[in-house]
Amino acid sequence: MPLTRRALMSTAAAASVVPALPAPVVAQTGVGMAPSQGSQMRSRVSTFLATLEAPQAAAASFAFDDPTRIGWSFMLGSRRAPGLALEQMTPVQKDAALDLLDTALSARGFEKAEQIMLQQDILRDEWGKGSADRNRERFSVMIFGTPSATAPWAWRWEGHHLSLSFTLVGDEIVSVTPSAFSSEPNTVPSGPHAGLVVLTEEEALARALYTDLSDTQRQLAVVNPNSPGNILTTNGRETRYDGDTRGLPLAEMTTSQRDSALRLIEVYTSEPYDGALGAAIAARTAAGIDSTRFIWAGADLSGSIYYRLHSDTFLIEFATLRNQPQHLHAVYQDVERTLGRHVI
Repeated sequence: MPLTRRALMSTAAAASVVPALPAPVVAQTGVGMAPSQGSQMRSRVSTFLATLEAPQAAAASFAFDDPTRIGWSFMLGSRRAPGLALEQMTPVQKDAALDLLDTALSARGFEKAEQIMLQQDILRDEWGKGSADRNRERFSVMIFGTPSATAPWAWRWEGHHLSLSFTLVGDEIVSVTPSAFSSEPNTVPSGPHAGLVVLTEEEALARALYTDLSDTQRQLAVVNPNSPGNILTTNGRETRYDGDTRGLPLAEMTTSQRDSALRLIEVYTSEPYDGALGAAIAARTAAGIDSTRFIWAGADLSGSIYYRLHSDTFLIEFATLRNQPQHLHAVYQDVERTLGRHVI
């Protein structure tokens, strides 16, 4: 159910700043991606900033070494993220902000982001969750550092259930993670948006894969009969499973099972991103396929479930929240490169 940009627009409020971290040190490693898209991001950030009044620009802008850059979160409820929110922008400014988001995301990624934003109205109006001022425009833009052709800088788009971080050195995109597209209610049961499904494969494909496993395969895949009830690789714990060798290797799956796992990986990693960036992420992901393992928790399929796919180059984590089957949390990390830590 696509939205129009104009349908994502309304009114105003404020923002904040926090103490600085040590200045960044940049390693010259030549691991950047998609310089043409990076250049376009830099141009559109400049265009966006040029539309803002001074107080708005101050709210949206942070030093590159500000701790907010590593303080990502998608579990915000009704709260506004740091930065400048759409609800604080004019229509022209909102268009410029959405133009920036469009430089990174594919058509499917952009649609998924829009639908997650729309869900905030559904949560408020149909489900009665959160404060009365919760809305689809409570999503913020944050710019870290000064967009430059040579120096490190970053930007983030963030609100409840959506957190997208992009770290660059000049025009080289060095990281697209943490990346969280989460959802509630994942299938809208009633109201004007009845039937909308936001995360169409993240849960269904994984359930089908788990159901197809043999008893022997499940002995390797299932690490706990009970789901933890949420994802575990949150802010500051992005590398929690780095080097973890538990789980069912893709090499021990049948061809059809492996195809399902590969499709699931694609849904999280390359599919949401546009053009050369998506292709570069796909190549990076492929380099870790042979080391990929599938982990499952929550053997009672009627309750909360959890799964993880991890390799030497990526980590994917998913959970349905305990006793909330329509509340899905999902995150993708490039463990080595998340937030650009491999070069900065």
